[in-house]
Amino acid sequence: MGHFISPKKIYHGEGSLNMLETILQELQVQKVFLLSDPILKELGVIEPLLKQFEKAQVEVDLYTGVEPEPSVQVGNDILERVRKSKPDLVVGVGGGSAMDLAKTAAALYDNEGQVEDYLNLTGQKSFVSKGLPKVLIPSTAGTGAEVTNIAAFSLEDSKDVVTHDFMLADFAIVDPVLTYTSPSKVTAASGIDAFTHALEAYTSINATPLTDALAIDAMTRIVGSIRTAVWNGQDKQAREEMALGSLIAGLSFFNAGAAGVHALAYPIGGLFKIPHGESNAVMLPYVYDFIFPACLDKMVKVAEIFGISAEGKTKRQMALEVVRSIQELVKDVGVSAELSDYGIAEDDIERLAVNGVEQKRLLGRSPRKLDLDAIRSIYTNAYHGVLTSS
Repeated sequence: MGHFISPKKIYHGEGSLNMLETILQELQVQKVFLLSDPILKELGVIEPLLKQFEKAQVEVDLYTGVEPEPSVQVGNDILERVRKSKPDLVVGVGGGSAMDLAKTAAALYDNEGQVEDYLNLTGQKSFVSKGLPKVLIPSTAGTGAEVTNIAAFSLEDSKDVVTHDFMLADFAIVDPVLTYTSPSKVTAASGIDAFTHALEAYTSINATPLTDALAIDAMTRIVGSIRTAVWNGQDKQAREEMALGSLIAGLSFFNAGAAGVHALAYPIGGLFKIPHGESNAVMLPYVYDFIFPACLDKMVKVAEIFGISAEGKTKRQMALEVVRSIQELVKDVGVSAELSDYGIAEDDIERLAVNGVEQKRLLGRSPRKLDLDAIRSIYTNAYHGVLTSS
């Protein structure tokens, strides 16, 4: 038996940001807490939102102090601000961190305790109240955070998450216009992040025919558009395809689950504060270099997306070509495919491996078991940029 969960309502496509006024009327909002990345205010990206709030005569409490890869303390600081503000609605606009912080603050608003009390690995409290309604609006095409019930927080040496269906957005708005000013580096990292979501969902042991259909569609859109979106950001069609691909990938991976790539990316982000998209990108080829024998049939389908011919080739050969194509894709969009490029030393591999094996929630969805020895080997390959199976 399968099931599928998504936000109450999703608006997408150019101009969908205008639906915010309708949402304000539906919820009879008088005061909103608007959480945004600081750069979006500088670029004028949030100006259309502020105008809609003004037109609707809604009071706005604006906070733009979002930090990338936020710590639990940052989450607690914003939670306290929202509790003091007493808004009717929380709106998060920006990258994954902004949306994660918005959904966490909204959900914990009238629940007892702080962020650390609800962490997946160590928290001791359970949600009893849904909290405040929330609207999540991505400004990048990649994280899928607008349609998930998960918020990630950086710890001293890894990451953990707060996850509950109360964290789901009441409304998600995916307007590609907000991504038009996204720089190439952000477009590349977030785009590979979205592809990772789709591929991990597709090969997850929890995949269903519904999540598979979404994952295939998302990968097709992303592989076909990401290079153009990165290197010619003015191409609106590529931007629109990436925005929709990211949304669809988010719906797929939220329901089927991310796995080994995310599990091994979390310690990189936690220990070395490398952005999540880049952490995923640098691990993506090497994780699949190890796990592909456990998902050969699906890798053959992914080969079609990359335009790899099946003529005269075994399933294994096609899967290996997919792994190489993934590594090439990461490099083509300007993201490093080697851990050593991030200032990580070979001596750090053991610490990464020990932390990675603790991500049991994610590792449990991998089609091939990833134990400590396997994880150590994958990190070593990523450090040297070597694909051992090809």
